[in-house]
Amino acid sequence: MKHSIALLFLLSPTTSAFTLSMMSAGSSFGRLFRISTWGESHGGGVGVTLDGCPPRIPLSREEIQIDLDRRRPGQSRITTPRNEADSVEILSGLVYGNGEEDSGTTLGTPIAMLVRNKDQRSGDYLENDMSVAYRPSHADATYDAKYGVRAIAGGGRSSARETIGRVAAGAVARKILRMYNGIEVLAYVSKVQDIEAENVDHDTFTMEEVDSNIVRCPDQASAEKMLARIDEIRKAGNSIGGVVTCVARNVPSGLGSPVFDKLEADLAKACMSIPAAKGFESGDGFAGTLLTGKDHNDEFYIDPETGATRTRTNRSGGIQGGISNGENIVVHVAFKPTSTIAQSQNTVTRDGKEVQLRGKGRHDPCVLPRAVPMVEAMVALTLVDALMCQKGQCELFPDSAPVEERSNPMGTTAKREGGPNKEAVGVGGGDKPIGLKVDEE
Repeated sequence: MKHSIALLFLLSPTTSAFTLSMMSAGSSFGRLFRISTWGESHGGGVGVTLDGCPPRIPLSREEIQIDLDRRRPGQSRITTPRNEADSVEILSGLVYGNGEEDSGTTLGTPIAMLVRNKDQRSGDYLENDMSVAYRPSHADATYDAKYGVRAIAGGGRSSARETIGRVAAGAVARKILRMYNGIEVLAYVSKVQDIEAENVDHDTFTMEEVDSNIVRCPDQASAEKMLARIDEIRKAGNSIGGVVTCVARNVPSGLGSPVFDKLEADLAKACMSIPAAKGFESGDGFAGTLLTGKDHNDEFYIDPETGATRTRTNRSGGIQGGISNGENIVVHVAFKPTSTIAQSQNTVTRDGKEVQLRGKGRHDPCVLPRAVPMVEAMVALTLVDALMCQKGQCELFPDSAPVEERSNPMGTTAKREGGPNKEAVGVGGGDKPIGLKVDEE
Protein backbone atom coordinates (compact mmCIF):
# COMPACT_ATOMS: atom_id res chain seq x y z
CA MET A 1 0.00 0.00 0.00
CA LYS A 2 2.86 2.37 0.86
CA HIS A 3 4.36 1.75 -2.55
CA SER A 4 1.03 2.58 -4.25
CA ILE A 5 0.77 5.88 -2.36
CA ALA A 6 4.32 6.81 -3.32
CA LEU A 7 3.61 6.02 -6.96
CA LEU A 8 0.47 8.14 -6.94
CA PHE A 9 2.44 11.03 -5.46
CA LEU A 10 5.07 10.80 -8.19
CA LEU A 11 2.39 10.81 -10.86
CA SER A 12 0.51 13.81 -9.49
CA PRO A 13 0.33 16.92 -11.75
CA THR A 14 2.37 19.04 -9.34
CA THR A 15 5.40 16.78 -9.77
CA SER A 16 5.19 16.21 -13.52
CA ALA A 17 8.63 17.67 -14.29
CA PHE A 18 10.23 15.54 -11.58
CA THR A 19 8.34 12.48 -12.82
CA LEU A 20 9.47 13.03 -16.41
CA SER A 21 13.07 13.28 -15.28
CA MET A 22 12.77 10.06 -13.31
CA MET A 23 11.00 8.21 -16.11
CA SER A 24 13.61 9.15 -18.71
CA ALA A 25 16.28 7.01 -16.98
CA GLY A 26 19.09 8.98 -18.53
CA SER A 27 18.16 9.08 -22.21
CA SER A 28 16.24 12.39 -22.28
CA PHE A 29 17.40 15.99 -22.05
CA GLY A 30 15.63 19.35 -21.85
CA ARG A 31 12.50 20.80 -20.27
CA LEU A 32 10.35 22.46 -22.94
CA PHE A 33 12.55 21.63 -25.94
CA ARG A 34 13.13 17.99 -25.06
CA ILE A 35 14.96 15.14 -26.76
CA SER A 36 15.05 11.40 -26.13
CA THR A 37 17.71 9.41 -27.97
CA TRP A 38 17.53 5.69 -28.58
CA GLY A 39 19.35 2.81 -30.25
CA GLU A 40 22.66 0.97 -29.90
CA SER A 41 25.88 1.13 -31.90
CA HIS A 42 25.43 -2.31 -33.47
CA GLY A 43 21.64 -2.47 -33.46
CA GLY A 44 19.31 -1.75 -36.35
CA GLY A 45 19.75 1.99 -36.04
CA VAL A 46 19.92 5.01 -33.76
CA GLY A 47 17.75 8.07 -33.53
CA VAL A 48 15.94 10.72 -31.57
CA THR A 49 12.47 11.93 -30.68
CA LEU A 50 12.33 15.73 -30.39
CA ASP A 51 9.34 17.11 -28.50
CA GLY A 52 8.42 20.76 -27.99
CA CYS A 53 9.63 22.06 -31.35
CA PRO A 54 7.67 25.20 -32.32
CA PRO A 55 5.33 24.83 -35.32
CA ARG A 56 5.70 26.53 -38.70
CA ILE A 57 9.49 26.18 -38.90
CA PRO A 58 10.69 25.46 -42.46
CA LEU A 59 12.93 22.40 -42.18
CA SER A 60 14.68 20.22 -44.72
CA ARG A 61 16.41 16.88 -44.47
CA GLU A 62 19.52 18.51 -45.97
CA GLU A 63 19.82 20.97 -43.08
CA ILE A 64 19.99 18.06 -40.65
CA GLN A 65 22.26 15.99 -42.88
CA ILE A 66 24.90 18.75 -42.98
CA ASP A 67 25.56 18.42 -39.26
CA LEU A 68 25.38 14.62 -39.36
CA ASP A 69 27.98 14.55 -42.13
CA ARG A 70 30.34 16.54 -39.92
CA ARG A 71 29.84 13.99 -37.13
CA ARG A 72 29.92 10.75 -39.11
CA PRO A 73 32.80 8.22 -39.00
CA GLY A 74 35.26 7.56 -41.79
CA GLN A 75 36.01 11.21 -42.52
CA SER A 76 39.81 11.01 -42.35
CA ARG A 77 42.77 9.00 -41.13
CA ILE A 78 42.38 10.41 -37.61
CA THR A 79 38.79 9.18 -37.17
CA THR A 80 37.36 5.68 -36.96
CA PRO A 81 37.31 4.00 -40.41
CA ARG A 82 33.78 2.64 -39.88
CA ASN A 83 32.01 3.46 -43.15
CA GLU A 84 28.56 4.85 -42.44
CA ALA A 85 26.63 7.29 -44.63
CA ASP A 86 24.49 8.25 -41.61
CA SER A 87 21.61 9.17 -43.89
CA VAL A 88 18.77 10.60 -41.80
CA GLU A 89 15.11 9.64 -42.19
CA ILE A 90 12.51 12.05 -40.78
CA LEU A 91 9.62 9.85 -39.66
CA SER A 92 7.20 12.35 -38.14
CA GLY A 93 6.53 15.94 -37.13
CA LEU A 94 6.66 17.59 -40.57
CA VAL A 95 4.05 18.38 -43.19
CA TYR A 96 5.15 18.47 -46.82
CA GLY A 97 3.89 20.52 -49.75
CA ASN A 98 2.90 19.11 -53.11
CA GLY A 99 5.77 17.14 -54.60
CA GLU A 100 8.08 17.85 -51.67
CA GLU A 101 9.80 14.87 -50.08
CA ASP A 102 12.86 16.31 -48.33
CA SER A 103 11.64 19.73 -47.21
CA GLY A 104 8.64 20.52 -45.05
CA THR A 105 7.24 22.55 -42.16
CA THR A 106 7.21 21.56 -38.50
CA LEU A 107 3.82 20.75 -37.04
CA GLY A 108 4.67 21.35 -33.37
CA THR A 109 4.27 17.62 -32.76
CA PRO A 110 7.13 15.20 -31.92
CA ILE A 111 9.79 14.92 -34.62
CA ALA A 112 11.23 11.41 -34.92
CA MET A 113 14.48 10.93 -36.82
CA LEU A 114 16.23 7.65 -37.62
CA VAL A 115 19.69 6.74 -38.95
CA ARG A 116 20.11 3.07 -39.84
CA ASN A 117 23.34 1.22 -39.01
CA LYS A 118 24.91 -0.27 -42.13
CA ASP A 119 28.56 -1.13 -41.44
CA GLN A 120 28.66 -2.64 -37.96
CA ARG A 121 31.13 -5.51 -37.45
CA SER A 122 30.10 -7.25 -34.27
CA GLY A 123 32.65 -10.00 -34.81
CA ASP A 124 35.42 -7.55 -33.92
CA TYR A 125 34.03 -7.65 -30.37
CA LEU A 126 32.39 -11.06 -30.03
CA GLU A 127 35.04 -13.32 -31.54
CA ASN A 128 37.94 -12.42 -29.23
CA ASP A 129 38.82 -11.53 -25.63
CA MET A 130 36.86 -8.26 -25.80
CA SER A 131 33.69 -10.32 -25.31
CA VAL A 132 34.66 -11.16 -21.72
CA ALA A 133 37.33 -8.58 -20.72
CA TYR A 134 36.63 -4.98 -19.79
CA ARG A 135 38.44 -2.20 -21.63
CA PRO A 136 40.27 -0.02 -19.06
CA SER A 137 38.56 3.37 -18.49
CA HIS A 138 35.68 2.34 -20.80
CA ALA A 139 32.04 2.06 -19.78
CA ASP A 140 32.15 -1.75 -20.21
CA ALA A 141 32.62 -2.51 -16.51
CA THR A 142 30.29 0.14 -15.08
CA TYR A 143 27.44 -0.72 -17.47
CA ASP A 144 27.79 -4.36 -16.41
CA ALA A 145 27.86 -3.36 -12.74
CA LYS A 146 24.71 -1.24 -13.14
CA TYR A 147 22.54 -3.40 -15.40
CA GLY A 148 23.97 -6.90 -14.99
CA VAL A 149 24.03 -7.16 -18.78
CA ARG A 150 25.63 -5.12 -21.55
CA ALA A 151 25.77 -4.76 -25.31
CA ILE A 152 29.30 -5.99 -25.96
CA ALA A 153 29.39 -5.25 -29.68
CA GLY A 154 30.20 -1.60 -30.25
CA GLY A 155 29.62 -0.61 -26.64
CA GLY A 156 25.85 -0.23 -27.04
CA ARG A 157 24.58 3.08 -25.63
CA SER A 158 28.04 4.09 -24.41
CA SER A 159 29.23 4.37 -28.01
CA ALA A 160 29.61 7.80 -29.60
CA ARG A 161 27.14 6.54 -32.19
CA GLU A 162 24.41 7.48 -29.70
CA THR A 163 25.24 11.15 -30.40
CA ILE A 164 23.67 10.91 -33.85
CA GLY A 165 20.29 11.69 -32.28
CA ARG A 166 21.69 14.70 -30.43
CA VAL A 167 23.31 16.12 -33.54
CA ALA A 168 20.15 15.64 -35.61
CA ALA A 169 18.04 17.42 -32.99
CA GLY A 170 20.80 20.00 -32.58
CA ALA A 171 20.46 20.87 -36.26
CA VAL A 172 16.81 21.74 -35.64
CA ALA A 173 17.83 23.83 -32.63
CA ARG A 174 20.47 25.59 -34.74
CA LYS A 175 17.78 26.56 -37.26
CA ILE A 176 15.51 27.96 -34.52
CA LEU A 177 18.31 30.02 -32.97
CA ARG A 178 19.28 31.49 -36.33
CA MET A 179 15.67 32.41 -37.13
CA TYR A 180 15.07 33.98 -33.71
CA ASN A 181 18.03 36.31 -33.34
CA GLY A 182 20.72 35.34 -35.82
CA ILE A 183 22.33 33.21 -33.09
CA GLU A 184 25.37 31.21 -34.24
CA VAL A 185 26.83 28.23 -32.36
CA LEU A 186 30.33 27.33 -33.55
CA ALA A 187 32.93 25.05 -31.97
CA TYR A 188 36.52 24.18 -32.81
CA VAL A 189 39.41 22.09 -31.51
CA SER A 190 41.35 24.50 -29.32
CA LYS A 191 43.85 22.10 -27.79
CA VAL A 192 45.41 18.70 -28.47
CA GLN A 193 47.44 17.64 -25.46
CA ASP A 194 49.68 20.69 -24.87
CA ILE A 195 49.32 22.19 -28.36
CA GLU A 196 46.94 25.17 -28.20
CA ALA A 197 45.22 27.10 -30.98
CA GLU A 198 46.29 30.72 -31.27
CA ASN A 199 44.90 33.78 -33.00
CA VAL A 200 41.28 32.59 -33.11
CA ASP A 201 38.91 35.57 -33.03
CA HIS A 202 35.71 34.45 -31.30
CA ASP A 203 33.77 37.27 -32.95
CA THR A 204 34.62 36.35 -36.53
CA PHE A 205 35.82 32.75 -37.05
CA THR A 206 33.57 30.68 -39.36
CA MET A 207 32.50 27.08 -39.79
CA GLU A 208 34.30 27.06 -43.15
CA GLU A 209 37.55 27.94 -41.38
CA VAL A 210 36.95 25.23 -38.78
CA ASP A 211 36.24 22.57 -41.41
CA SER A 212 39.15 23.61 -43.65
CA ASN A 213 41.35 20.89 -42.10
CA ILE A 214 40.71 17.43 -40.66
CA VAL A 215 41.58 18.49 -37.11
CA ARG A 216 38.85 21.15 -37.15
CA CYS A 217 41.02 23.97 -35.84
CA PRO A 218 40.64 27.39 -37.56
CA ASP A 219 44.27 28.28 -36.76
CA GLN A 220 46.06 26.54 -39.65
CA ALA A 221 49.55 26.69 -38.12
CA SER A 222 48.36 25.11 -34.87
CA ALA A 223 46.25 22.59 -36.80
CA GLU A 224 49.35 21.26 -38.56
CA LYS A 225 51.12 20.75 -35.24
CA MET A 226 48.02 19.07 -33.77
CA LEU A 227 47.74 16.72 -36.76
CA ALA A 228 51.40 15.73 -36.49
CA ARG A 229 50.92 14.89 -32.80
CA ILE A 230 47.74 12.87 -33.46
CA ASP A 231 49.45 10.93 -36.26
CA GLU A 232 52.41 10.15 -34.00
CA ILE A 233 50.12 8.77 -31.30
CA ARG A 234 47.89 6.95 -33.80
CA LYS A 235 50.78 5.09 -35.44
CA ALA A 236 51.89 3.87 -32.03
CA GLY A 237 48.47 2.24 -31.49
CA ASN A 238 47.56 4.78 -28.83
CA SER A 239 45.01 7.59 -28.44
CA ILE A 240 45.05 11.27 -27.49
CA GLY A 241 42.74 13.89 -25.97
CA GLY A 242 42.30 17.66 -25.79
CA VAL A 243 39.78 20.49 -25.63
CA VAL A 244 36.89 21.71 -27.78
CA THR A 245 35.91 25.37 -27.41
CA CYS A 246 32.38 26.47 -28.32
CA VAL A 247 31.21 30.04 -28.95
CA ALA A 248 27.56 31.14 -29.18
CA ARG A 249 27.17 34.58 -30.76
CA ASN A 250 24.17 36.95 -30.70
CA VAL A 251 22.60 35.24 -27.67
CA PRO A 252 20.17 37.67 -25.96
CA SER A 253 20.54 38.53 -22.30
CA GLY A 254 18.24 36.92 -19.73
CA LEU A 255 18.63 33.20 -20.49
CA GLY A 256 19.08 30.93 -17.48
CA SER A 257 17.51 30.92 -14.03
CA PRO A 258 18.78 30.97 -10.46
CA VAL A 259 19.54 28.87 -8.51
CA PHE A 260 19.78 25.33 -9.84
CA ASP A 261 18.96 26.14 -13.46
CA LYS A 262 21.83 28.53 -14.12
CA LEU A 263 22.69 28.62 -17.80
CA GLU A 264 26.28 27.53 -17.27
CA ALA A 265 25.08 24.66 -15.07
CA ASP A 266 22.73 23.49 -17.82
CA LEU A 267 25.51 23.84 -20.41
CA ALA A 268 27.86 21.87 -18.16
CA LYS A 269 25.37 19.01 -17.84
CA ALA A 270 24.74 19.06 -21.58
CA CYS A 271 28.40 18.98 -22.58
CA MET A 272 29.52 16.58 -19.87
CA SER A 273 26.93 14.07 -21.12
CA ILE A 274 28.91 13.68 -24.37
CA PRO A 275 30.98 10.46 -24.48
CA ALA A 276 34.61 10.95 -23.35
CA ALA A 277 33.93 14.45 -21.90
CA LYS A 278 35.84 14.87 -18.64
CA GLY A 279 35.97 18.60 -17.96
CA PHE A 280 33.99 21.81 -18.48
CA GLU A 281 34.87 25.48 -18.19
CA SER A 282 32.73 28.59 -18.64
CA GLY A 283 34.55 31.74 -19.73
CA ASP A 284 38.04 31.91 -18.22
CA GLY A 285 37.21 28.93 -16.04
CA PHE A 286 40.11 27.68 -13.94
CA ALA A 287 42.47 30.28 -15.42
CA GLY A 288 40.36 32.91 -13.70
CA THR A 289 41.49 31.61 -10.32
CA LEU A 290 44.95 33.03 -11.04
CA LEU A 291 43.59 36.59 -11.28
CA THR A 292 42.39 39.12 -8.73
CA GLY A 293 38.85 40.43 -8.75
CA LYS A 294 40.02 43.71 -10.29
CA ASP A 295 41.71 41.82 -13.14
CA HIS A 296 38.94 39.28 -13.63
CA ASN A 297 35.87 41.53 -13.50
CA ASP A 298 34.30 42.49 -16.85
CA GLU A 299 33.77 46.24 -16.59
CA PHE A 300 30.56 47.64 -18.06
CA TYR A 301 30.21 50.47 -20.55
CA ILE A 302 27.47 51.91 -22.75
CA ASP A 303 27.70 51.20 -26.46
CA PRO A 304 27.82 54.67 -28.07
CA GLU A 305 25.80 53.51 -31.08
CA THR A 306 23.12 51.24 -29.63
CA GLY A 307 22.95 52.57 -26.07
CA ALA A 308 23.07 48.99 -24.79
CA THR A 309 25.03 47.87 -21.74
CA ARG A 310 28.14 45.98 -22.81
CA THR A 311 31.29 44.57 -21.19
CA ARG A 312 34.80 45.60 -22.24
CA THR A 313 36.13 42.08 -21.66
CA ASN A 314 34.44 38.70 -21.62
CA ARG A 315 36.15 36.66 -18.94
CA SER A 316 32.69 35.64 -17.70
CA GLY A 317 32.06 33.87 -21.00
CA GLY A 318 28.76 35.67 -21.59
CA ILE A 319 27.15 34.43 -18.37
CA GLN A 320 26.94 36.26 -15.03
CA GLY A 321 24.96 35.01 -12.05
CA GLY A 322 23.94 32.04 -14.17
CA ILE A 323 22.14 34.33 -16.66
CA SER A 324 23.31 35.34 -20.14
CA ASN A 325 24.44 38.97 -20.44
CA GLY A 326 24.24 39.27 -24.23
CA GLU A 327 27.97 38.83 -24.91
CA ASN A 328 29.47 35.79 -26.62
CA ILE A 329 28.88 32.62 -24.62
CA VAL A 330 32.19 30.75 -24.45
CA VAL A 331 32.64 27.26 -23.00
CA HIS A 332 35.48 24.74 -23.10
CA VAL A 333 34.99 20.96 -22.97
CA ALA A 334 37.87 18.60 -22.17
CA PHE A 335 37.87 15.15 -23.81
CA LYS A 336 39.97 12.25 -22.59
CA PRO A 337 41.97 9.96 -24.88
CA THR A 338 39.86 7.19 -26.43
CA SER A 339 39.67 4.13 -24.15
CA THR A 340 40.04 1.52 -26.89
CA ILE A 341 43.68 1.33 -27.99
CA ALA A 342 45.77 -1.20 -29.88
CA GLN A 343 48.36 -1.54 -27.12
CA SER A 344 48.28 -4.25 -24.47
CA GLN A 345 46.75 -3.26 -21.11
CA ASN A 346 46.09 -5.03 -17.83
CA THR A 347 42.41 -5.60 -17.06
CA VAL A 348 39.95 -8.18 -15.70
CA THR A 349 37.25 -10.40 -17.13
CA ARG A 350 33.59 -10.43 -16.23
CA ASP A 351 34.10 -13.44 -13.96
CA GLY A 352 36.95 -11.78 -12.04
CA LYS A 353 40.17 -13.01 -13.67
CA GLU A 354 43.18 -10.78 -14.33
CA VAL A 355 44.19 -10.75 -18.01
CA GLN A 356 45.85 -8.60 -20.64
CA LEU A 357 43.80 -7.05 -23.44
CA ARG A 358 44.74 -5.50 -26.74
CA GLY A 359 41.88 -3.54 -28.33
CA LYS A 360 40.65 -4.58 -31.77
CA GLY A 361 38.11 -3.17 -34.17
CA ARG A 362 37.62 0.37 -35.43
CA HIS A 363 37.81 3.40 -33.20
CA ASP A 364 38.91 7.06 -33.12
CA PRO A 365 42.53 7.69 -32.11
CA CYS A 366 41.30 11.20 -31.24
CA VAL A 367 37.63 12.05 -30.64
CA LEU A 368 38.11 15.82 -30.93
CA PRO A 369 37.32 16.44 -34.66
CA ARG A 370 34.02 14.57 -34.43
CA ALA A 371 33.26 16.03 -30.99
CA VAL A 372 33.01 19.52 -32.52
CA PRO A 373 29.47 19.03 -33.97
CA MET A 374 28.47 17.13 -30.81
CA VAL A 375 29.36 20.09 -28.59
CA GLU A 376 27.63 22.50 -30.98
CA ALA A 377 24.48 20.35 -30.84
CA MET A 378 24.33 20.19 -27.04
CA VAL A 379 24.95 23.92 -26.68
CA ALA A 380 22.26 24.69 -29.28
CA LEU A 381 19.74 22.39 -27.60
CA THR A 382 20.43 24.00 -24.22
CA LEU A 383 20.03 27.52 -25.59
CA VAL A 384 16.71 26.81 -27.32
CA ASP A 385 15.36 25.22 -24.14
CA ALA A 386 16.50 28.22 -22.08
CA LEU A 387 15.04 30.62 -24.64
CA MET A 388 11.64 28.91 -24.51
CA CYS A 389 11.70 28.96 -20.68
CA GLN A 390 12.52 32.68 -20.75
CA LYS A 391 9.70 33.41 -23.18
CA GLY A 392 7.24 31.40 -21.10
CA GLN A 393 8.08 32.96 -17.73
CA CYS A 394 9.48 36.47 -18.17
CA GLU A 395 8.22 37.59 -21.57
CA LEU A 396 4.68 36.23 -21.53
CA PHE A 397 3.47 39.81 -21.00
CA PRO A 398 5.24 42.84 -22.47
CA ASP A 399 7.04 45.27 -20.15
CA SER A 400 4.72 48.29 -20.20
CA ALA A 401 6.92 50.48 -17.97
CA PRO A 402 8.26 53.71 -19.52
CA VAL A 403 11.64 53.35 -21.20
CA GLU A 404 13.36 55.43 -18.54
CA GLU A 405 12.12 53.05 -15.82
CA ARG A 406 13.26 49.84 -17.48
CA SER A 407 16.67 48.28 -17.04
CA ASN A 408 18.98 49.25 -19.87
CA PRO A 409 19.08 46.53 -22.57
CA MET A 410 22.22 44.37 -22.56
CA GLY A 411 24.33 42.66 -25.18
CA THR A 412 25.72 42.69 -28.68
CA THR A 413 22.34 42.69 -30.45
CA ALA A 414 20.40 44.85 -27.95
CA LYS A 415 19.36 48.42 -28.70
CA ARG A 416 18.00 51.11 -26.41
CA GLU A 417 14.91 52.92 -27.67
CA GLY A 418 15.98 56.38 -28.68
CA GLY A 419 19.69 55.56 -28.49
CA PRO A 420 22.12 56.09 -25.59
CA ASN A 421 20.81 57.74 -22.43
CA LYS A 422 22.80 60.96 -22.36
CA GLU A 423 21.14 62.31 -19.21
CA ALA A 424 22.00 59.59 -16.68
CA VAL A 425 25.67 60.56 -16.34
CA GLY A 426 27.62 61.26 -13.17
CA VAL A 427 25.03 59.82 -10.78
CA GLY A 428 26.28 60.09 -7.20
CA GLY A 429 28.78 62.91 -7.59
CA GLY A 430 29.91 63.95 -11.05
CA ASP A 431 33.11 62.23 -12.07
CA LYS A 432 33.74 60.75 -8.63
CA PRO A 433 33.31 56.99 -8.07
CA ILE A 434 29.90 55.94 -6.78
CA GLY A 435 30.04 54.70 -3.20
CA LEU A 436 28.49 51.26 -2.63
CA LYS A 437 27.91 49.63 0.74
CA VAL A 438 27.65 45.87 0.50
CA ASP A 439 26.40 43.44 3.14
CA GLU A 440 26.44 39.98 1.58
CA GLU A 441 27.07 36.58 3.12
